[in-house]
Amino acid sequence: MRHDELSERQIRILRAISNWIADHGEGPSIRQLGELVGLSSSGSVAYQLAQLEARGFISRSDRRWRSVRIRH
Repeated sequence: MRHDELSERQIRILRAISNWIADHGEGPSIRQLGELVGLSSSGSVAYQLAQLEARGFISRSDRRWRSVRIRH
């Protein structure tokens, strides 16, 4: 997993997830994450999350994105 393979948007999303988990103990909702990174479309956020998950940068324990975790 190399971060130089990520777009700037994906890096912002990873940072936002990491910070949110540190502050709240669980991942943000798709809408909250969109607000944090400046994406108004929840579909765009979901797409980016799916890409990060498929590439092994994040994982989740159930279908909800709030269960998301950063993989190291």
